[in-house]
Amino acid sequence: MQKDRGQDLSKTILITGSTRGIGRALALELAAYGSRVIVNGLRQREVDRVVEEITEQNGEAWGVQADVSNPDEVTLLVEATVKKYGTIDMLIHNAGNLRDRKIRNMTDEDWHDVLNVHLTGAFYCIRRALPYLSARGGDILLLTSTAGLKGSVGQANYSAAKAGMLGLVWTLAEELRREHIRIHAIAPAALTDMTRPVIERLTERARRQGQPFPAEWQVGDTESIAQFVRHLLSQRDPDLTGQIFGVNGSRITLWQKPYASWHTDGVESFFAEWTRRERGGKA
Repeated sequence: MQKDRGQDLSKTILITGSTRGIGRALALELAAYGSRVIVNGLRQREVDRVVEEITEQNGEAWGVQADVSNPDEVTLLVEATVKKYGTIDMLIHNAGNLRDRKIRNMTDEDWHDVLNVHLTGAFYCIRRALPYLSARGGDILLLTSTAGLKGSVGQANYSAAKAGMLGLVWTLAEELRREHIRIHAIAPAALTDMTRPVIERLTERARRQGQPFPAEWQVGDTESIAQFVRHLLSQRDPDLTGQIFGVNGSRITLWQKPYASWHTDGVESFFAEWTRRERGGKA
């Protein structure tokens, strides 16, 4: 059933990795508010299932199976979308995977598999969708992670990929501003197929050590993230671009670009100041 709360969301939105978890929640939420949603995933059966969910609720959706780490398949995904709907108003890159290992045990394949889906896949999708977004302006949304903002032990590949997305956002916000294309990233916190193994591992560790469960892993649900994205889409301010948002349930965080916290003139004075600060500011 479509909803009407004064938000004009009659947009054509391509969502990669939208057969489950956050991507599925985004597809259902945006379709419920009038968007034409292109559902994407690796398995046609799962793609069809989400399309059916949307159409059963009187929404409009179409599904395309494609692997975002394959440039040829991304080309076909974008071309099929434009052939069907004539344009793309918004691209959401949500597709993701995990190959968690500490760096000593991480294989070259582990590294490339994760970067190819998250970061290189983002480039493939943006590059190919851009001519259609440029026609009248549009929005790009990348799903990043606090792993890319702060690092995460055992996830060097994932952290590097998600950190790379931040550079994409900050760079493309300036490159595309004149074309009225906005770009943002969201670092979501929700229980999904990807986060569940990590949460279960942390829960067991906290139990063994008699420690409280880490507060940063007390996560919200996928629906909260989808609702935030819907509200973000409804904002019309052209200067609202290049931002990194954290979404965990009802708690919304705005992350800032890294900045120089202090400096000195000369190497010796730098390390002297470093030592002083490490000692709590004592001389």
